[in-house]
Amino acid sequence: MAKKPLKPSNPYKNESENNIPRPKFSIMYYVVVIVLLIGVQLAFFWSGSTQEIPYSTFRKLIAENKIESVKIAAEKIYIKLKPGAVTGIAVKEQPKDGPGIFIPQSTSKQEEIVVNPVRDDSLIELLESKGIKYQGMASSTWIGELIQWILPFALLIGIYFFVFRRMGGPGSQFMNIGKNRAALYENLDEHTRITFKDVAGLDEAKAEVMEVVDFLKDPKKYTTLGGKLPKGVLLVGPPGTGKTLLAKAVAGEADVPFFSISGSDFVEMFVGVGAARVRDLFKQAKEKAPCIIFIDEIDAVGRSRGKGAMMGANDERENTLNQLLVEMDGFATDKGVILMAATNRPDVLDSALLRPGRFDRQIMVDKPDLKGRIDIFKVHTKALSLSEDVNLKTLASQTPGFAGAEIANTANEAALLASRRNKLSIEMKDFEDAIERCIAGLEKKNKVINPREKQIVAYHEAGHAIVSWMMPENDPVQKISIVPRGMSALGYTMNIPLEDRYLMTKTELLARICGLLGGRIAEQIIFNEISTGAQNDLEKVTSIAYNMVMVYGMSEKLGNLSFFESNNPYYGSPGIDKKYSEETARLIDREVMAIVEDSRLHVMNLLTLHREKLEKLASELLLKEMLQYSQIEEILGKRAEGLFPVQAEEEDSAENEPPVTSRNNSDQLSRTEQTELEQAVARLRDARNTGEN
Repeated sequence: MAKKPLKPSNPYKNESENNIPRPKFSIMYYVVVIVLLIGVQLAFFWSGSTQEIPYSTFRKLIAENKIESVKIAAEKIYIKLKPGAVTGIAVKEQPKDGPGIFIPQSTSKQEEIVVNPVRDDSLIELLESKGIKYQGMASSTWIGELIQWILPFALLIGIYFFVFRRMGGPGSQFMNIGKNRAALYENLDEHTRITFKDVAGLDEAKAEVMEVVDFLKDPKKYTTLGGKLPKGVLLVGPPGTGKTLLAKAVAGEADVPFFSISGSDFVEMFVGVGAARVRDLFKQAKEKAPCIIFIDEIDAVGRSRGKGAMMGANDERENTLNQLLVEMDGFATDKGVILMAATNRPDVLDSALLRPGRFDRQIMVDKPDLKGRIDIFKVHTKALSLSEDVNLKTLASQTPGFAGAEIANTANEAALLASRRNKLSIEMKDFEDAIERCIAGLEKKNKVINPREKQIVAYHEAGHAIVSWMMPENDPVQKISIVPRGMSALGYTMNIPLEDRYLMTKTELLARICGLLGGRIAEQIIFNEISTGAQNDLEKVTSIAYNMVMVYGMSEKLGNLSFFESNNPYYGSPGIDKKYSEETARLIDREVMAIVEDSRLHVMNLLTLHREKLEKLASELLLKEMLQYSQIEEILGKRAEGLFPVQAEEEDSAENEPPVTSRNNSDQLSRTEQTELEQAVARLRDARNTGEN
């Protein structure tokens, strides 16, 4: 007889977890047990409603022949009256309103009446003479009394096991609510352990935390000379850059116990629970030393105290933070307990948490550069079947600003796309489509757009592309599409920088504003009408212009002033005092409007000058729906080189300009001279454009 095949184990669980038999308990078991216990209680000890009468009344009822049967016990006599018989005993009822009244008690329900017995040797003869049925009853035993006392307690214990033991599932009993919920990782094997080879693109951060690993492996190396390792290491960086992964790699390299917990696990609705969990966590850590405590998203519990608290309110989160501060000061550095934490909002953390002695060291985990992205692509494509045309360096150059998590998602999307297309390996086209999907969203080819709207979208995107192409300060255009993507985008123009940038000049910001206005101005030139499609563009334009004036000090009239408070996490919230007057606010608005208006005029002249290319590019878009860099280059020609198109104009009109025009020497001019020079160049440019038109 063939054996029945075993049920395959879950590949996402550890092997030990698959082999542990799981008891199958149902909630119906508890319900049935409780119902049976209640039934036994009612059957043995519930006797319904009874009425007690004196023995003299009992003798009177016998004489009046109103009794049907009698049960005689040692401690009580139970009688049953004939139908319709009345005892004649007054029963007092107290209504809600008014005095008490007396109503004769009827026995229509054949209720038993209890009589307190007295010694009467003639009772049996009297009952026999009247023909009344009687029988003796055994007295209650000690077992019945014992059950009567034990059963209520048994019911309470059953309710305890049913309710409190099941609150929150197994492992989180109600009585253990003060225990910490940290996950402990120790004695990991080579397949589950994360090391520094699994972390790419974070060379500087890895070098910083390597010191922690060395200390855990050889503490005497640092304590011999009297030095002390930092008690706390705070990993700061944008989401998805690998802060949690780096902390796990530290534990894997050092091969020490690793306590991992989220900041929100400390916060509960019960008073004192968060502080109790902090104490329990550090107590366990000291027992496991040397070890690492890692608190992810510590801003959930470490926010600045006193912000937004109501008068007289007891903030449980602040109590938890206070206990965390005390514990961080309490444990000694030579115990080998190191606290690591991660956050992407260091500006909201309490200053007492960041002071030396607690989180002594802050490590910035930033988005990777080009080399870092290449290394990250190597890690995440190691297990993929790649085609020979896949160039990781090219992919890294096409993903500037991507964090590690976004690169991992891109690699996974490429693998899924190749599988969907029934390919044997992942090609470069799959990676490019995956990058496009991550940037612009999911492609929606089935979304029906009427020809009129499709034409507007084509000219809109062509306007963006031409302005960005003609102004070299903008990032180069890699692709144009009028295929709807994402939530609401009907088309997009993909600008990808050739290299990583960390600073932007005023000229580059103005060029970016011009590129964003290109779509709206193209609609206005071609259709003499504007649409709602530029909403997102105008939002970005407004943000850039206000930042130029209020944050970066790029306004001539306001000068080198910045009204942004980088150390104030509540800046910009309602009710926050502004650092400028109403007059300055009006001046800011005028400067912003002037920047946008000057950019609009420049884009209007540029698109009017190149209207033929605009129409040709839009027609090609309507025909093919998507254009790559090479196709755009065929229509618009080679992309201009240099800083600004104005430079070429300056060379052509050198005779009419001041002798000093070199940008390299512009920093040697006074601010007034530089302003006058820029205004003169702008006038020459506008005059030339007008003459050509």
